[in-house]
Amino acid sequence: MPITDEDIIVVDLPAATAAEASYLPEVFKGLGTTLRHLVGSIGRGDRSKTLCYPEERRDGMALEDGGLPKANYRGVHRLNRDEDGRVKCVACFMCATACPANCIHIEGEESPWDDREKYPSKFDLDELRCIYCGMCEEACPVDAIELTPVYDLVGLSRQEMVFDKEKLLAVYDQTIDQKPM
Repeated sequence: MPITDEDIIVVDLPAATAAEASYLPEVFKGLGTTLRHLVGSIGRGDRSKTLCYPEERRDGMALEDGGLPKANYRGVHRLNRDEDGRVKCVACFMCATACPANCIHIEGEESPWDDREKYPSKFDLDELRCIYCGMCEEACPVDAIELTPVYDLVGLSRQEMVFDKEKLLAVYDQTIDQKPM
């Protein structure tokens, strides 16, 4: 269906005054806001929002003081272990299928244990490609993969940020006391 002249609405903008056209009043408003924040932060002293990371961390701070919202924060992934210390994953590929970023790669093999058919011989998760949506942990039928509240994820190369099965199990060992979301 073609667009007719009746479908077009012409909107006329009001003409800008000389002060508005020069943008100077807005520049001075911005400078005023900056100076207000500068003077306020000097007057507060220790109430500054700046942290000396990694010596100072947000973990112990309240949310209104800039702390992390623990109730819904999604950080580094972990692969859980079962009660026998084995990887809990059954290589069903549900997490890899549900992942919109396509950052999970699993290779399954026949399980040497009697309680499951398969287990992941290889489980790789690219943390740089991940969008931390939580779809993988929602899709997992055995709660094998979870997102932890750990937020300080650092790597010097891309390859360091690809977490294999051993690294994901090590995250579980480090965060076993922390309750996942």
